[in-house]
Amino acid sequence: MAIYKAGVVGGGTMGAGIAQIIAYSGIPVVLKEIDDKALQRGVENIRKVYDRLVAKKRMTPEELEIQMKKITPTTRYEDFKDVDLVIEAVPEIMNIKLSIFKALDEACPKNTILATNTSALSISAIAAATQRPDKVVGVHFFFPANIMKLVEVIPGLQTSDETVEEVITLAESLKKLPIRVQECPGFLVNRLLMPYLNEAVLALQEGAASIEEIDAAMKATGWPMGPFTLIDALGLDICAEAGKVLWEGYGDRMKPAELWLTLQEMKRLGRKGGKGFYDYTQGGPSDPGKPDSEVAKAIADLQKKLNHPKTQFTPERLMALIINEAVLTLQEKISTAGEIEIGVMAGLGYPASKSGLLHAADAMGIDTLVDLLDGFTKELGFRFHPAHRLRTMRNAGHLGVKTKQGFFSYS
Repeated sequence: MAIYKAGVVGGGTMGAGIAQIIAYSGIPVVLKEIDDKALQRGVENIRKVYDRLVAKKRMTPEELEIQMKKITPTTRYEDFKDVDLVIEAVPEIMNIKLSIFKALDEACPKNTILATNTSALSISAIAAATQRPDKVVGVHFFFPANIMKLVEVIPGLQTSDETVEEVITLAESLKKLPIRVQECPGFLVNRLLMPYLNEAVLALQEGAASIEEIDAAMKATGWPMGPFTLIDALGLDICAEAGKVLWEGYGDRMKPAELWLTLQEMKRLGRKGGKGFYDYTQGGPSDPGKPDSEVAKAIADLQKKLNHPKTQFTPERLMALIINEAVLTLQEKISTAGEIEIGVMAGLGYPASKSGLLHAADAMGIDTLVDLLDGFTKELGFRFHPAHRLRTMRNAGHLGVKTKQGFFSYS
């Protein structure tokens, strides 16, 4: 089934971005919001994307207006009566999504694919609100949708292979990099990212190093930005909510650091609010942020309250944890080794020169990685316990680059 017309529910930043890239590919889009005011904001969000293209002389004002005519704004589900695909992109609140999917199921033709842009919620649970679970699928775009290449395609328990192939084909036609991810809490990218970010917050909370020291150390290893700069960019509330989903799904090995809640209670939600781990109120939109004594005091007060022994920080503390999680996802067949590497580079910005986390493990040496994880397990806790596949590989002599066989083969 080809996609000749699409719908998007939600005209916020993500929804508008998704509608724009689909329409720009030549597919007309019906964009729905709850009222005219929200709908107008959504349309203006799309126009802003095109305005930037006009400013860069990559589009003429006349072409802009032609593109805008491909968007049909509406507040009615009835206007989805002839669409081939609808993508829901509303806040991560399950009850809202269930209500939307029930309404879509009633309004759309029986062969219409119903997709959700959720970054963490259960696809199968959402599909259960419909009479077409075989046609319900996760299609997780990354922010900003018009720039980020990665798309996670997540089938639910009853999603058909045909549905998965249709959305993969669509993503490729949008010049995206789709990867198939089996359903699990956090899917692939967020499942890898959140333990990495949480470990940085734990290291800070435990007095292992300062915000600036941790950020600088991780940038020095090749990451495009430090973990605290990234948290501020994403939003502390968004990260904390994703962390809760993973904690619920995987138990105490992903228990969030107490400092998340402390900063949320202080209304420090990141760059969008002017303050997060850094203070952004002194400069403009490109302000990199400055250290803040208010955060330093909050950390000191929390350390006094928790009375936790001071721990040590090295970049390996964060890297060992995220690599181990990548191995766990491979072990559980959440994605293939190649898809994991694509997800890490295209979704997390891990430097392409390093080829991904599993390649990093091969370069380090599987035996070295296991020893590192065992040491951190003894020092910091069971969240570092090595994936059993790592011990199997070590015992079999598949040690990575040095033996020319690890997660990948080396000639």
